Amino acid sequence: MQWRSRTWSAAADGLLPSERVASVRIYLITDGSPSVRPIETFLAEAVAGGVGMVQLRERTLDDRSLLDVARRCASTCRRLGVPFIVNDRPDVALLAGADGVHLGQDDLPAADARRIVGADAIIGLSTHSPAQVDAARSSPVDYIGVGPVWATPTKPGRAAAGLELVRYAAAHAAMPFFAIGGIDPSTAADVVGAGAKSVSVLRWIAQSGEPRAAARAMMQALSLAGDI
Repeated sequence: MQWRSRTWSAAADGLLPSERVASVRIYLITDGSPSVRPIETFLAEAVAGGVGMVQLRERTLDDRSLLDVARRCASTCRRLGVPFIVNDRPDVALLAGADGVHLGQDDLPAADARRIVGADAIIGLSTHSPAQVDAARSSPVDYIGVGPVWATPTKPGRAAAGLELVRYAAAHAAMPFFAIGGIDPSTAADVVGAGAKSVSVLRWIAQSGEPRAAARAMMQALSLAGDI
């Protein structure tokens, strides 16, 4: 299979997949029903506020509905000029024309996902411990998620990894990483102080009635924390 109709073209921008995510400060994760709808409007507002990459993480829809939402997100992100990632499902990512796929520790192995999505696609991997951060070094992934830093209802039953894991990733990760889990403007200084340059955000933006303002507040908090 060949990766088709992606938002970003490695041949066009001359960047490796990991380089395409290295400059992203805010990585938005959303389901198919954010507070502001339609989802095209929500994404446009969030990107206008500073979101640099988008992931669709949707576990309630049937496959046909999921593919429809993913295609709409891919089209919108293509127009907005930001990478679009599908959670868990390399098949849906491929069919939707997404830029890549994000995998959990119990999902399809990254090497097998790479065979589906191709060499130029972006692959991300969730990590929850120092051992998993280290293991990612030998995995064909382009970025890792590190957390959850704090307990979050989006990951029920998953114990918080704490800021210590962020510090470990800052010292040892071999690729860009995004701190994730309970992160909002009030906690930005803590994760930046622990070494994170970039964050994944879900509830703060996706559940906001004003996603542009929410994203802007997150960006300002990250910038201020970086200046401390």
